[in-house]
Amino acid sequence: MEQPKNNLKIIADKKNARVILPNMLTLIGVCIGLSSIRFALDGKFEFAIIAIILAALIDGLDGRIARLIKGTSKVGKELDSLTDMISFGVAPAFIMYFWSLSALGRFGWLLCLIYVICVALRLARFNVNSNQAPSWKDNFFEGVPSPAGGILVLTPLIISLTDFDYIKLNYNIIVPIFFITTSLLLISKFPSYSFKKIVIQRKTTIFLLFGIILFFGLLLVYPFNIIAISSIIYVLMLPISFFHYQKLSKENADSNSSDDADDDFEDIL
Repeated sequence: MEQPKNNLKIIADKKNARVILPNMLTLIGVCIGLSSIRFALDGKFEFAIIAIILAALIDGLDGRIARLIKGTSKVGKELDSLTDMISFGVAPAFIMYFWSLSALGRFGWLLCLIYVICVALRLARFNVNSNQAPSWKDNFFEGVPSPAGGILVLTPLIISLTDFDYIKLNYNIIVPIFFITTSLLLISKFPSYSFKKIVIQRKTTIFLLFGIILFFGLLLVYPFNIIAISSIIYVLMLPISFFHYQKLSKENADSNSSDDADDDFEDIL
């Protein structure tokens, strides 16, 4: 009887060891997100933006690493949501408040509160819907994901740090518009691409790797220009994702209705 118990203990220890790595990455993301607030307090908004971008990259990696090494856990899932709340909810709101919204007084603080509440509601809805059965809808998020929302509200600040000198914006108007629009997108049912189940053909892998290397190379040379352009491209993709979702929804509805008709026909026979 001792040997089966020992084997179970070894399996449990291996499982715990696999869980540690993704959870450590998640906690590192929390630290980086909180550090962005410190940078903003010191007026170092460039470092604050970079910290949020790093937190977003870690957020995209920890879940994938957990699934790859079979180290997923309920604790990790809840920890990931709390990390998103801090790094992409609280931190961006504070950064923008220190940079611009404080000039608007109470209205600026109200915008921060609305945005953080919308992030919390979006994460709660995501946790509830994540237990549903797999379907074609997994290729889309319901609403804009919190990491994308955290970067979108920072877009006016990012643009102000670029070399686009010809762009003259009234940030007292632009920043509230970005906050309100992003908050609505977070809690809406607007479909946006999730990029979780992208299938890459083997012959195009080398081009994909080249594109990734080129992107990060440009990001190192022109960091804020590339981040600003990426944010604009993401916004432009939202209508595309909407129409793509509608098309797939119609196709699946038609296929289901035809299957039901075939079933009825078989029953009659």
